[in-house]
Amino acid sequence: MSNIQGTTGPTGTQLSYYRWLQLVMGIVCMAMIANLQYGWTLFVDPIDARHHWGRAAIQLAFSIFVVTETWLVPVEAWFVDRYGPRIVIMFGGVMIALAWILNSYASSLTVLYAAAVIAGIGAGAVYGTCVGNALKWFPDRRGLAAGATAAGFGAGAAVTVVPIAKMIAASGYEQAFFTFGIAQGIIVFILAMFINPPTVAMKAAKRHVRVPQTKIDYTPAQVIRAPIFWIMYVTFVMVAAGGLMAAAQIAPIAHDFKIADVPVSLVGFQMAALTFAISLDRIFDGFGRPFFGWVSDNIGRENTMAIAFIIGAISLFTLANYGREPIVFVLFSALYFGVFGEIYSLFPATSGDTFGVKYATTNNGMLYTAKGTASLLVPLASILAASYGWSAVFIVAVTLNILAALSALFIIKPIRRRYIESTDETAPVGVTKVRAA
Repeated sequence: MSNIQGTTGPTGTQLSYYRWLQLVMGIVCMAMIANLQYGWTLFVDPIDARHHWGRAAIQLAFSIFVVTETWLVPVEAWFVDRYGPRIVIMFGGVMIALAWILNSYASSLTVLYAAAVIAGIGAGAVYGTCVGNALKWFPDRRGLAAGATAAGFGAGAAVTVVPIAKMIAASGYEQAFFTFGIAQGIIVFILAMFINPPTVAMKAAKRHVRVPQTKIDYTPAQVIRAPIFWIMYVTFVMVAAGGLMAAAQIAPIAHDFKIADVPVSLVGFQMAALTFAISLDRIFDGFGRPFFGWVSDNIGRENTMAIAFIIGAISLFTLANYGREPIVFVLFSALYFGVFGEIYSLFPATSGDTFGVKYATTNNGMLYTAKGTASLLVPLASILAASYGWSAVFIVAVTLNILAALSALFIIKPIRRRYIESTDETAPVGVTKVRAA
């Protein structure tokens, strides 16, 4: 495979094909880290059955993982800017393998939490780098590219949910951690050797750009001082909180609803409700990210956010009231994840549109830390459920989704447009002007 360095890399038509190849490799890397988040729910009850640490204590490891994965992305992005994506993704592959190997031997919460930190560092290195690379290669299709890359993370667990569940049942959760940890790490490490950023500016073709985009590249220091950044950040937190709670707690919810092992038949397939739900959740999540990214490229980021957030609120409300019916649980959890995952395509694309592409990896990394902030609510969901039931948790998530939809339409949309129009006229000192395509 050609390496884009200096003038030796592909140009013209070859460059167009090469960027799609880069996108595909990034998607596969993302798929290999998906189980660290979306496969976790399968391990919670088996770990508790073995060690009796309690769900809330075990779920703290999930929050530690997400916080580490997200809050360190700006630091990892700093290394990407200086040393390129390859070495950072290779490092991530090593770390995710090490983390699950440690999980397989963890006999105390301290080791479990340490493994969560290592997993978060590794996953963040892969996630932030791959999304940032996609934004740089596809300025004309930011929503689609960010969505497709994030889809690897959203849907990557779909093909391994059943094998992991079977291995846990047959050989124990320790063997599942060990086997899948090594396999995922090796694949990421190998693919990292072939991932490169563009060495020439990728220009957005006017016919593809139907959303407001700045002509200025803002530095991270300037972005973090912009009020629109923090408005986007808070909105991200509101939506992410509900989705992370559902991702981490779906297995405990199914067990408490007493439907986890109830057979469900749908479109010619029959599985236990929990396994069916998780598999379908990953498929819908993976499809929703590029789909809503593509939609946002055509009707606008904020309009798409509002549509998705409202559908998410309806889905959660239905689960709260009718989720004890196995078929309802399977279908509406899938619908919810189908619209939840779009935050991982729309917010990166919106960040690139608003703050430019030169520092896209770092700027999006700062925004992505909102996911870590939201993850702090996951253990609280277990506590709230223990006191008031899962319906109370769902209602909180419904409320946050409705507030986020209103924020997207009536706060982010007008303020972001004014920000782009006003700052494009007069670039502050130290801001890089980008030539129009």
